[in-house]
Amino acid sequence: MLAIENILVRYGSITALHDISIKVQTGELVALIGANGAGKTTTLTTVAGNLKPVTGDIQFENTSIASLSPEQIIRKGIAIVPEGREIFASLTVEENLKLGAYIRRDRSEFKRDLDETVTMFPILGERIHQQGGTLSGGEQQQLAVARALMSHPKLLMMDEPSLGLAPALVDQIFELIVKLHDSGMTILLVEQNVERTLDIVKRAYLLKNGRVEAEGAPEVIRKHVDIESVYLGSKVN
Repeated sequence: MLAIENILVRYGSITALHDISIKVQTGELVALIGANGAGKTTTLTTVAGNLKPVTGDIQFENTSIASLSPEQIIRKGIAIVPEGREIFASLTVEENLKLGAYIRRDRSEFKRDLDETVTMFPILGERIHQQGGTLSGGEQQQLAVARALMSHPKLLMMDEPSLGLAPALVDQIFELIVKLHDSGMTILLVEQNVERTLDIVKRAYLLKNGRVEAEGAPEVIRKHVDIESVYLGSKVN
């Protein structure tokens, strides 16, 4: 479904990604792991069209999307749940969800989709007329996920969905990710909680300094990579 092919990405004179290649097949749950600054968020941002690769290509369903705008990429079927949630605090839950569906042509079906969404996220149904900024952190994260799903994505990218949440809420987020994957959703996940992540994904890519350091099934990553050293810097910066 998604093939990132030897892309090089720069922020000005700084190279953030060095010829990385990543693949996600239809129906997979794949993770990008690595320390802060490894290039994980940059990868998602580039796929989403907010950054453009200097070299290389990004293929989605066998079509290049590397030069497309973010809106065009959303219309292709890729949605992102950004780091920090980025909900609209002054808008209601319902208004946030409407914005998630803004690219859709079948707007008459919004009510049906809204009903399905509040069935999946009951707390959002209870808070439907409440401003997004008054929700708890866990509720805001659910709203960010639900908003992304309103565009009917084929590929859902999630950037640090458990960041800043209490342990009990982290459990809920991981249960939600598993539930979405079990429903057939293809997911590319960036997540700081590496052990929990390796418990649920099919494959993972370890990024270090903008390069793919290792890739494979969770057992391969655990066997061949010192995860603690990657995150704490005892052996790998």
